[in-house]
Amino acid sequence: MTNAQYVKVAAGLAEKIRSGHYQPGVQLPSLSDIAKTNEVSDIVARKAIDLLEIQGLVRRVRRKGVFVSDSATLVRVSPERQMESAESTYRHETGAEAQVERESKDIPASKSLQAAFGLEDGDAVRLTVTRASESGEPVSISNTFQRIGVEGIGDAAFLEETVADRLPLADHAAWLGVPEGELVKQVQQRFYNADGGVVMISDVTYPRKRYDAMVFRMDLRGKFPKRTGA
Repeated sequence: MTNAQYVKVAAGLAEKIRSGHYQPGVQLPSLSDIAKTNEVSDIVARKAIDLLEIQGLVRRVRRKGVFVSDSATLVRVSPERQMESAESTYRHETGAEAQVERESKDIPASKSLQAAFGLEDGDAVRLTVTRASESGEPVSISNTFQRIGVEGIGDAAFLEETVADRLPLADHAAWLGVPEGELVKQVQQRFYNADGGVVMISDVTYPRKRYDAMVFRMDLRGKFPKRTGA
């Protein structure tokens, strides 16, 4: 999952919208101007506008152009979210300064992780805990698991996400400051390679009202591979 050009262009425009450079109701530059400014094709510029529209930041007016929405919403969009760093994602979402802390260690693989990764009893996995905050306010925390020696999602071809309202893990609740018994929004992610093998598992927790909506886009022309190891 590479950092696609249109995601980068959309992020730049989103940052200008969030910062007030482009005020609500203001018309954005034309597709050709956006393409020229960012040194990309008109097709890339159009895909960037498509993404901004899904995020609720702009609206199209027939025969007139693209305008900044009157009231911007906060929408989480996949798979584009995976094409940039956490720091960039949060900065583009709200315009606030994002702080991201990561802590990694090797731990014994649980039975479920052994099954997912095709490991044996006694094998270890790498656990990375990522804590994100905006201007000092915690906004997310995740537990990410990978085979020892494997880093990132460069080999990933498919993403599976399961979203649910759940009671948080104790350490997730502590980081987010969630009162006992309060639900959170949890996104369980599994990244697969082209052969169906698990590349990475990540459990991400957000405050329940962090996002106005979560959007998932998929290519129905492809065929998801048979899972292996699970």
